[in-house]
Amino acid sequence: MKHAGPVALDALEGLLAELRALGVFKEKGRGVFYRGGRAALHFHEDPAGLFADVRTGDAADFERFAVTSNQDRRAFLKRLKAGLA
Repeated sequence: MKHAGPVALDALEGLLAELRALGVFKEKGRGVFYRGGRAALHFHEDPAGLFADVRTGDAADFERFAVTSNQDRRAFLKRLKAGLA
């Protein structure tokens, strides 16, 4: 699974804007977000769709979330915000 390219990130621009507006991440490159000096969130694309990889808590590993559809994106944001609270 490759990191999301410009076309995929264009499709996710609304989601990216919402992530920027949260004010908890620093975007080091388009679609690559850091928190507390550590990589925290980035995106992948493959034939199955678009995915967000999020580092949850102090874990070394990332958890993957589908973000292909608007419904996926809403569910992802809801879960992300709950984890940040």
